[in-house]
Amino acid sequence: MFDALADRLQEALKSMRGDTKLTPDNIEEAIREVRKSLLEADVSLKVVKLFISRVRQKALGAEVLESITPGQQFIKVVHDELVEILGRENVPLNFKGSPSVIMMLGLQGSGKTTASAKLAVKLKKEGHKPLLTACDVQRPAAIKQLETLGVQADIPVFAIHDSKDVLDIASKAIEKAKQEGLSPVILDTAGRLQIDSDLMAEILILDRALEPSEKLLVVDAMTGQEAVNVAEAFNTQLDITGVLLSKVDGDSRGGSALSVSESIGKPIKLMSVGEKLNEIETFYPDRMASRILGMGDVLSLVEKAQATIDEKEAERVAKQMMSGEFTLEMFLKSQKMMKQMGSFGDIMKMMGLGGALGLSSGQQAEFATHGEKLLKLYESAINSMTSEERLKPEIINMSRRVRIAKGSGLKDNQVGQMLNEFMQMRQMFQQLRKMMGGMANMPGMPFGIPGMGGSSGMPNKMPDISDLSGLAQKAAKNNTPSSSFGLKTSGYLKKKKKRF
Repeated sequence: MFDALADRLQEALKSMRGDTKLTPDNIEEAIREVRKSLLEADVSLKVVKLFISRVRQKALGAEVLESITPGQQFIKVVHDELVEILGRENVPLNFKGSPSVIMMLGLQGSGKTTASAKLAVKLKKEGHKPLLTACDVQRPAAIKQLETLGVQADIPVFAIHDSKDVLDIASKAIEKAKQEGLSPVILDTAGRLQIDSDLMAEILILDRALEPSEKLLVVDAMTGQEAVNVAEAFNTQLDITGVLLSKVDGDSRGGSALSVSESIGKPIKLMSVGEKLNEIETFYPDRMASRILGMGDVLSLVEKAQATIDEKEAERVAKQMMSGEFTLEMFLKSQKMMKQMGSFGDIMKMMGLGGALGLSSGQQAEFATHGEKLLKLYESAINSMTSEERLKPEIINMSRRVRIAKGSGLKDNQVGQMLNEFMQMRQMFQQLRKMMGGMANMPGMPFGIPGMGGSSGMPNKMPDISDLSGLAQKAAKNNTPSSSFGLKTSGYLKKKKKRF
């Protein structure tokens, strides 16, 4: 959702690079571009004025540290102010009550029912025992939709099909939760095409009778300025406790996310980032600000890895890699693990590699597409190998290469190129092992991004995970094979004339 905004902001901040000091002139020039970027992203005019005022005040009073450039100092000011308008800090859900009650609010079409199911899935993973409750009696398909989602997620759903008494339905759901030890009770309330008195009256009755611990407003991130108007109307009537941004993965300008929290003074607590039921994330303002500025979000990536990958299996594969016995079989396993974490492009963005290399969102998407194609070619070739060849790729001679090429539908020189890059990758792991003093235990995320090998440009110490983007930038400057994850060195893509 933030791709266009990220591109505009990064382009605006380029004007500061190369300046030796912060001056009123270069600050105003950068601020004009930042203001234009925010307005084009459909950020509320009120929020833009407030944001620009804060940035100007802090930038003019900023002392540039010896260790950073004026451009970096200005980017830090912009980053800090983005964190401010996004809500300053993460505010966790409140589970007060036994059972606690979470009331989901929003207009029809905002994705409220699906968001309710996603929230239940997330809470179940965190050790809670949620009960979904169908309180949308206005839309006939809503109850059936919630029940279907409940079956998919293996989460109980309470519904009374022939009742129009929403308070009675919610009260009986709470009784059921008490009897069966379920909590929280998630109420999927009715939405309307627009805010009206009937909608508010129904929700106010539930609010006063049940006193829910959370009143989450589901805001469609693709609605732009209208999202702020909806949030203000609901907050005025109900004093909501937080916002859940839906459809964050959509093709929108991102203005609602940057506007809604500052406009109503309530935190964004969650965001829906995909169509699958498990694609919902806790909202962290500082991490989102880093994503918008192309700095990546390594913490969220690590959390995602921990949630989707078998930790013992990942550690076992990592140990084998770092032991100097890296095989094609291990490479295949590592790629399967990475696929569980999301697309190649998403991982790149969360690591901040695209921003560090100066790639626009469009270039990153093209970059990622080629990377994924490369992975598929690798898999096709590896699947055409014998078990012995996967374990000992050095035995693959010309005749074996020809056989593998025929079995995978590739050319023999493509198979040869893949093997060359794999050998470079294996050499890289051997170097890492030496730098780490022979330490084999490397817990956490799996390895194996194609074409990442190559002995040149290796750092002289093991990098801190927070400095990955800096290393990528150094690699790009040195034009090492690792700077392009194989896209410059791969024989598969030599026809591609465009250089990133």
